[in-house]
Amino acid sequence: MTRTASTATAAGTSTSGHERPRTALLTLAHGRHHHLEWLLRGLGAGTVLPDLLVVAAMDDPQLADVVAEHTPAGLPAEVLSVGAHRWGLPLATARNRAAEHAIAAGAELLVFLDVDCIPGTRLVERYCEAARSSTGGATDVWSGAVHYLSPRAHGRPYTAGDLERSQPHAARPVAPADGLLAADDLRLFWSLSFAVTASTWHRVGGFDEGYDGYGGEDTDFAMGLARAGGRLWWVGGAPAYHQHHEVESPPRRHLVDIVRNSNRFAARWGWFPMEGWLAAFADEGLITLAGRTPRWHLTAAGHRAARTP
Repeated sequence: MTRTASTATAAGTSTSGHERPRTALLTLAHGRHHHLEWLLRGLGAGTVLPDLLVVAAMDDPQLADVVAEHTPAGLPAEVLSVGAHRWGLPLATARNRAAEHAIAAGAELLVFLDVDCIPGTRLVERYCEAARSSTGGATDVWSGAVHYLSPRAHGRPYTAGDLERSQPHAARPVAPADGLLAADDLRLFWSLSFAVTASTWHRVGGFDEGYDGYGGEDTDFAMGLARAGGRLWWVGGAPAYHQHHEVESPPRRHLVDIVRNSNRFAARWGWFPMEGWLAAFADEGLITLAGRTPRWHLTAAGHRAARTP
């Protein structure tokens, strides 16, 4: 599905000089239709529209209706259908398909934003400014702060006051309002909100599609960035506001995904990600570390928990 309006925001065709890079905003979703609606509303309130919106619909054909109804005027939008995998939602695959589509359409800067995030008014503008400030040929990735919104009454829209009262994630640095801050730990990268040039995307190789379901693919991407000699920058003035939804800690419903993906990661990089969750599962007797090359395995209790709806 393609929706194109006649008043698309003008864009530069290069990251050089004062022209802004041709930019695509990419998100992926399965359900979360109301979250997607607020993401699109936030884009419409922004100081700069991207040149293209790409939504990867994971086993959710109804998403196209949400995009058609709520995409801001002047923003070309395309919906890609990505089928579910037997292990769960194909997050890495969906990001890769969206990126490939955007690059083929001429995008020079890819802005990834999770479907449950509302973009700040300057998010696209600040990511474009960060890309323009990059040294030519540099392998850079940029990430704005993610703020957490409080619960709201059913049907009540978020207000400017809700956004102002939100707090950024405590474990990640926050750059000055119009500045950039070099990250000293690439393991803090996450895919909720980040931007990357098409050239860096190709150098890193995108997300490893061997990660299926929940967990591991973000840290793997960060390790690929490190291997390519890349840098992560925290971007000031580009907040994304995470819409409240219920979470489980540790995320037991993703137990099998986390065990499988953590073992894949360890086989590639020699250490386990998601240490806190793995330790919590082990403390609950759901998993155990065993083998000459240590790997996590489900215990009998873990198998029972994995079969519990």
